[in-house]
Amino acid sequence: MSGQWVTEVGNGYGQTIEVTRQLCSRQSKFQKIDVYETRKLGKLLLLDGIIQLTSYDEFAYQEMMAHLPYYVHGDPERVLVIGGGDGGVLRELARHPEIAELDICEIDAEVIRTAKEFLPEMACGFSDSRVRVNIADGSVFIKEKPEYYDLVIVDSTDPGGPGAPLFTAEFYASLKKALRPGGVVATQAESPWLLPDVVKQLAGAARANFKYVDYAAISVPTYPTGMIGCCVASDDKVPAVQSRRVAADLAAELRYYNDEIHGAAFAKPQFVKGLLG
Repeated sequence: MSGQWVTEVGNGYGQTIEVTRQLCSRQSKFQKIDVYETRKLGKLLLLDGIIQLTSYDEFAYQEMMAHLPYYVHGDPERVLVIGGGDGGVLRELARHPEIAELDICEIDAEVIRTAKEFLPEMACGFSDSRVRVNIADGSVFIKEKPEYYDLVIVDSTDPGGPGAPLFTAEFYASLKKALRPGGVVATQAESPWLLPDVVKQLAGAARANFKYVDYAAISVPTYPTGMIGCCVASDDKVPAVQSRRVAADLAAELRYYNDEIHGAAFAKPQFVKGLLG
């Protein structure tokens, strides 16, 4: 497939990546899963034609979705990832030996199988002995865990697919009930350039349930508009403030997240401030 291009098209916007060959194409019960080798960006994963990650810049998203809320809390013992079937967020969380329980709830087992086969550099997150895999609908699973988790990270797909229930006020209410005192949630929160209405909806759903809510920007060049957001919410913790700093040995391993980027990610241009109210 040398010289061919794969294009994500939606919401009046497109993103095109040159690919050299297709490694995998399979249809699960929930979505179409494609993996390509690209000319410049390593491997490319798409779900229903939507870019999920490339090897080139996946670390930016994975590190921010994992470490940013981790350091808002400071010392979570029980952690749940909803979605995240590629294993990247698990990989980052596994760097923290203080975590005692590391659960993942992924609705589509085929995503996990595909990641283990074609994206081992991310799927290595599943090899940690603390990881417990639950194949289930996250919006249902969370209701079965009242006051159990210290940190819940929602690494969802866009709201048009199987991730749709994860963008509602009802889901945020379930997240709140699943938290122990001092708990923190972090959710994939889209781009205000591309999906401003979804960002506004998410912020409203979070504010309806939590005292402290904020939106952090993550630079990811291969996502449409080049960025995506993380919505962080808690009744006890201010998202823009770290509960503790990153240890020097871990800081040396990371490529995106650090103490400075934590607070800076929550700085917003005026139009985003207006969007979030």
